[in-house]
Amino acid sequence: MRLIVLLATIVTSSLLGTFASNSAPKVAQASVSEKSDQVWSLQTPFGVIYGIIPRQEVDYPSTHAAGTIVVNTRERRLYYVLGRGKAIRYGIAVGMEGYGWSGVSTVAAKREWPDWTPTPDILKRLPNLPHHMVGGPDNPLGARALYLGGTLYRIHGTNEPWKLGGGVSSGCIRLSNDDIIDLYNRTKIGATVVVQ
Repeated sequence: MRLIVLLATIVTSSLLGTFASNSAPKVAQASVSEKSDQVWSLQTPFGVIYGIIPRQEVDYPSTHAAGTIVVNTRERRLYYVLGRGKAIRYGIAVGMEGYGWSGVSTVAAKREWPDWTPTPDILKRLPNLPHHMVGGPDNPLGARALYLGGTLYRIHGTNEPWKLGGGVSSGCIRLSNDDIIDLYNRTKIGATVVVQ
């Protein structure tokens, strides 16, 4: 009986998440007052079930050139400027308390399924981490990465999409793997990135 109730809960949660993501309007007005909490998640014996933050084309009046990436850390959203008052909006995770940053950079490099080498600071905080991980589905950088200037910061995918909407990273900007692949395909080397 418990198994039936659990399976019913899982199916219902999945359907609600799918309905909510598919019922969103194609074009929405960007707003700083939108809810920016971390997505809901539920740990089950079968894994984590979680909601999604849908990728949307939105109205985005801006003076930034088309192709610019604007990261709004307060909203927990990234905007890829399309021009003519439009942008693609993505849900993101940002730096945890004390690891956030702001500034302007450029996309210096792009990698598919990038390797990851934790910084000495990360290894000090989390000594059980491996000192290097090859790219792949278990790698925390996810499916793609955009490397920012000469910094250690990246805009990358994640193997923990249920943490999107939160402040959880060591300063990098995380997107779902589907979203980082979409952003990666749109973004050119040299593109301006504004983090505010």
